[in-house]
Amino acid sequence: MFSYDDYREIIRIIKSTGRHCSYAEALGKDNFVIMRHDVEYSVERAYQMAKVEQSMDFVSTFFFQWTNNTYNILSRRNMDMIKDMHERGQHIGLHFALNGMTDMQQIRKRIQMEIDILSEMFGFEITEFSIHRPSKDVLRENIKLDGILNAYQDDFFTFADKISESTTLTVKYMSDANHIWRYGYPDEANITGYDKVQILVHPFAWSKKGGGNFDNYRDLLQEKYIEMVESVDNECKDFGEYKEYFLEKIVR
Repeated sequence: MFSYDDYREIIRIIKSTGRHCSYAEALGKDNFVIMRHDVEYSVERAYQMAKVEQSMDFVSTFFFQWTNNTYNILSRRNMDMIKDMHERGQHIGLHFALNGMTDMQQIRKRIQMEIDILSEMFGFEITEFSIHRPSKDVLRENIKLDGILNAYQDDFFTFADKISESTTLTVKYMSDANHIWRYGYPDEANITGYDKVQILVHPFAWSKKGGGNFDNYRDLLQEKYIEMVESVDNECKDFGEYKEYFLEKIVR
């Protein structure tokens, strides 16, 4: 599982329904299937997943973090990839990290501020956001901002304090968080069995070969290590003689 071939099958099922929508397109509709990506750890993996989608004439929404210790959304390399995704039709949004904030008014202001900054930096308007590890209080708040769509607002997501088999779901939500499909796998039964569906796929968990959680993290960390070595080499003239030494230290 978690290979690009597995992902292509999910896309195939979604396209077969004729209900594939962006957030803006889904607003007010009685039937939709939304595909969303929260980008953790790797812009490169998000870019590769966008290429898989493009090969199938499919677009979705990629949410990127402004405050993230593992990638810099404003680095030249990452900005170039994100701009290219946007130019190819992908929807780009903000993946908002609460970073300990609990005051709902403060959260609203911060979301608006980050969206305004990123829109200015990227040169195109950002009008959607998702929340990184949302608390129940934030989900219950059902945050809505003028002209901005929240992936967790009640048009696209059903909140309940406790989900059970008897819980009425206006929207069927499925997520691959922690390399585990929560609330069902997006197979034909789950995608076609509900009028409204939102699917969350984290690009860092997917690759060409797929595999288990450990193998994925190992490969991801190797990719980040190589990225770091190459970044230092590009910036520091005196690093060149050490580059091969550090590349040989990669754990295979």
